[in-house]
Amino acid sequence: MVRIHEFVDEGLGHSSYVIDLGDGTAATIDPPRFPIAHETLAAHAGLRITWTIDTHSHADYVTGSPGLAARLGATFVAPAASHLATPHTPMRDGGRLDLSANVTLVAIRTPGHTPDHHAYLLEADGVAVGLCTGGSLMVGTVGRTDLCGPDLTVPLAHEMYRSLHRFDYLSDDVVVYPTHGAGSFCSAPGAAERVSTLGRERATNPFLRTSTEDAFVERLVAGFGTFPTYFARLPEVNRRGPRQYNAVPTLALLGVDAFARQSAAGAVVVDVRPFAQFGRDHIPGSLSNTLRPVFAGWAGWIIEPHRPLLFVLDPDQDRVDLVRQCLDVGHEHLVGELDGGMAAWTASGRPHATIRMVDVDHLGGTIVDVRQTNEYTTGHIPGTVNVELGAVTMAELPAGPLTMMCGHGERAMTAASLLAAAGHLDVSVFDGGPDTWATVTGQPLDATP
Repeated sequence: MVRIHEFVDEGLGHSSYVIDLGDGTAATIDPPRFPIAHETLAAHAGLRITWTIDTHSHADYVTGSPGLAARLGATFVAPAASHLATPHTPMRDGGRLDLSANVTLVAIRTPGHTPDHHAYLLEADGVAVGLCTGGSLMVGTVGRTDLCGPDLTVPLAHEMYRSLHRFDYLSDDVVVYPTHGAGSFCSAPGAAERVSTLGRERATNPFLRTSTEDAFVERLVAGFGTFPTYFARLPEVNRRGPRQYNAVPTLALLGVDAFARQSAAGAVVVDVRPFAQFGRDHIPGSLSNTLRPVFAGWAGWIIEPHRPLLFVLDPDQDRVDLVRQCLDVGHEHLVGELDGGMAAWTASGRPHATIRMVDVDHLGGTIVDVRQTNEYTTGHIPGTVNVELGAVTMAELPAGPLTMMCGHGERAMTAASLLAAAGHLDVSVFDGGPDTWATVTGQPLDATP
């Protein structure tokens, strides 16, 4: 009996899978760089991971397949069109691979999200039991087609339309297992669920219900928002084969003097404490990026990949999670953390800085909403300016005063820290979001662009 176990990275909107092949072996689909939970499940279930399979060249995270293959002796399977430099078994359209005596993997070429994309049909004793759709068909949506550049956006959208219809011969009860989903910058806006069926998608997915190819393309390309800058470089990292680790590395502890020297030499100081603590007291010029599930996406977006990174943490924060998230998006130069945190910095007598947090009664100056545009248009404080966090350092903003805001405060503090480091002296952060303002004032939010 084939059993499929799902693993979700909420921060990256990424789903991956372990497939119990029914004979004591297992396969993974699109595993993350550190598939710790996958290997733990396999060990507890008495399974040996013998296959690791990628659906396409990933842009949103560093693949874990080469590492699994090297560490466990598993066979790495990927589309031939990915042209990987790392050892793998290349699959072509219609190719069949017996994963076990009873389970067969069938490759279905489905370009669109990327030119090399494959979906994989799983058959058990000749019966379709699941469709791993990667970044093609997702729950309530499909994969975006603009990650390879503006020249390919529309051609790949046409390819996506044709690719989706390659599933037409499959029955409604086939379960769909996408790699991307809610929270992923790789998808057009869709539903929160992670797994679906072909029947449900045929009945409810607006892209599958679009009657013509031209209408499909028009609808798809009109719905794209921005995506992180690191998406442009990770496909090549994955093509060449990422650096491999046997375990998540440990952050080095640096005394105040060593930490200060590294900072002076050009390392970026990333303060991952809760944003309110950063506002009260932080190292001048440091970047606020609160450690949370979406930490990696913003770190990859706003910090250049070649920059060495230094960290300021609270004692109870998860160092393993921090390092894992950095490495997931290809930040390899992790110098270390400040031993003793901000208390040690303050005790050394070195300078420190603050960023003022304000409530509704003290909102002033130009209010800059740094949420994504699609969030902003669903409801914002009237008169605010929308500049997405990823673009805030490139925007032409008034010299001051500026009040940064988002949904809760984390992104606003990140934006304020970037601006303060760039020389904006009069920057504050709104303690809350649009809903806070509406509740306190009793006034409606604006939903116009």
